[in-house]
Amino acid sequence: MGTKKQPLWDMVGAYPVCRGCGSRKVVRDAWAEWSMASRDWQLKSIFDNFTCDNCGDQAPPDWKIDDAFRQARIRRLNDLLRHGEAERASIVVTAGVQSEGDAFVQKALRAVAAFDTFGDGNDPHGEHDFGTFELDGQKLYFKIDYFDPDLKWHSADAANPACTHRVLTVMLASEY
Repeated sequence: MGTKKQPLWDMVGAYPVCRGCGSRKVVRDAWAEWSMASRDWQLKSIFDNFTCDNCGDQAPPDWKIDDAFRQARIRRLNDLLRHGEAERASIVVTAGVQSEGDAFVQKALRAVAAFDTFGDGNDPHGEHDFGTFELDGQKLYFKIDYFDPDLKWHSADAANPACTHRVLTVMLASEY
C-alpha cells in the first residue's frame, strides 16, 4: 500500500521561510472584500507574489515542517480515538480477542482507553499509536494505522484529520 504524495506546504505544521534570510515573516499580496453577512473583511484573492517583511526578498519561500507541532497533534488525535471520540475512524478487534467473549472485548476496549504508560519502548515517535497490556492473564496489543478516507492508501498527512481515517486494532499478542 502506497501513500499519495502531498506538497510540503499543504501539510499540517508547514510554514514558509524566506530563502534570503531564513525569516518566518513571509507575506503575500491579496485582496479582501467586505462581507455583509459576517460584517468583516473576507479574503477574496491571493496573488503569486511573496515578500519577506524582514529583508524585502521577493522570491517564493522555502517550506519547513514543525515536527513537534505535528507530533503533538497526531498524539492528540490518537488519544481521541482510543477514548472513542474520533471522527473518520474505525476500531477493529481481531478474531482472537472476539473469541474471548463480549465481556472480554469490552474490558479490552476500556483498557485501551485507560492506557497511559507510553514510553520510549512502545512509543518511540511520541504519537500514542501502540501499546501493550495484560488482561485476564493474556497479553494484548493495540496499534493505530493511518489511511486515506477511502481506506485505499496510507494517509498523506496523519496530522490532518480531514485526509486521514484512523484504524485502531486490538489483538492478542499471539496474533501480532
